[in-house]
Amino acid sequence: MNSEHILKKNLVVIYLMVIVSACASYKAFAAEHEHHLEENEAKLSLNKGKKWSIDESLHLGMTNIKTLIANDLQDIHHERFTDEQYGGLAAKLDTQLSFLFENCKLPPLADAQLHTLLAKVLLGVDKIKHSTSKKHGAVIIIQALNDYPVYFFDAKWKELKH
Repeated sequence: MNSEHILKKNLVVIYLMVIVSACASYKAFAAEHEHHLEENEAKLSLNKGKKWSIDESLHLGMTNIKTLIANDLQDIHHERFTDEQYGGLAAKLDTQLSFLFENCKLPPLADAQLHTLLAKVLLGVDKIKHSTSKKHGAVIIIQALNDYPVYFFDAKWKELKH
């Protein structure tokens, strides 16, 4: 195993450990991610002025997340989306996040930027699952989807229309 692969696995393990331990206490989890979200926005950066390269699995995972949000965007926007529908959406988003963590093979610096972006998506999913402002969770995910093409070069990306 090369050092890049080991570093990536360690990053994934660390992220998953943080998420699992934070889930033990929702209030601590939400407060921590609110704080990290502010930090992550400051840390998200370009690669020496250029967008980060991606792999096909990143394109696929982010496109699937965008499609899940886009399919329900009007109902979410007009507050016609039920708690049960939000629960189904959160489960599907979790599946896409798992896919990204398992399959994305970016170099370590690009991977770290991706994890910063995905922290925002994770925060949005958590709000959808646990808060009374589920719509706010969807808005956070939309913000992450809007950030994605700013920091990552995805030639096939189509902007989320809303």
